[in-house]
Amino acid sequence: MPEQSDKKANADKPARILCVDDERNVLRALERLFIEDEYEIVACMSGEEGLKELESGGIFQVVISDYRMPGMNGVEFLRQVYARRPETVRIVLSGYADTGAIVDAINHGHIYKFIPKPWNDDDLRITINNALEHYRLRRENDELMRQLQDSNYELSLLNSNLEHMVRERTKSLEVHNRALSVTQSVLDNLPVAVMGVDSNCMVIQCNRACHQLLTLHEGEILGANCLDLLPGKLLSLINEGVANGSTYCEPLEVAGKMVRIVMKSFTMLGNKSYVLTFHPEET
Repeated sequence: MPEQSDKKANADKPARILCVDDERNVLRALERLFIEDEYEIVACMSGEEGLKELESGGIFQVVISDYRMPGMNGVEFLRQVYARRPETVRIVLSGYADTGAIVDAINHGHIYKFIPKPWNDDDLRITINNALEHYRLRRENDELMRQLQDSNYELSLLNSNLEHMVRERTKSLEVHNRALSVTQSVLDNLPVAVMGVDSNCMVIQCNRACHQLLTLHEGEILGANCLDLLPGKLLSLINEGVANGSTYCEPLEVAGKMVRIVMKSFTMLGNKSYVLTFHPEET
């Protein structure tokens, strides 16, 4: 992926340090200090210049800024650095020993360390090494988090697709349920009793006329074995499978009433099922 290639390319480059100070001799001193280190030092003489470099000069791991500069001071500069590049490690150099200034820099510039001028070269080099290690560890942590997110990307995408499918399925079920409700309403308003039976003789559908015929409630019929509700003669018809067309049964007594049963087979979910209609026998 292009982003991963860019990350690898950046990892192969030397660390870049942006140094901002309005005094040229300070910038030269910093350049001399790190001349033997594999750092790329970019020097700017104002906060405005530093921001331009930050915007156009690629990634900087560390930004070192003087505190007191004409125009944009170090705190304002680092505040804007933080807003633009929060991953950078920000360090303040200052010969102005003021606790309020230190607190201000920490609160607004989110600085890593406040170093007084004149600095100790060894201490400053250790600070920079620690700052780069801090940057590296934080970036590795961010990368691990991204890898974790990437590893969950397909799952997240799947979840998103599943959510979409659930929503669509819910809509489909709502339509299906409305259709079932309409179908049940149509069945309930038929003048003939209707019963649906699966291949195991379980009752899976029953309309109002059928409830009235059997003088039973829906909960007593649905899921029951039809042979417990209807004459045993039906068993032979079901065993025969009602292979083709409709089968008419001679008048049978059902719940004290003589009815002629018409049975027709059909396939549902790969299994043979049956629909029975009950027609009162004329006397």
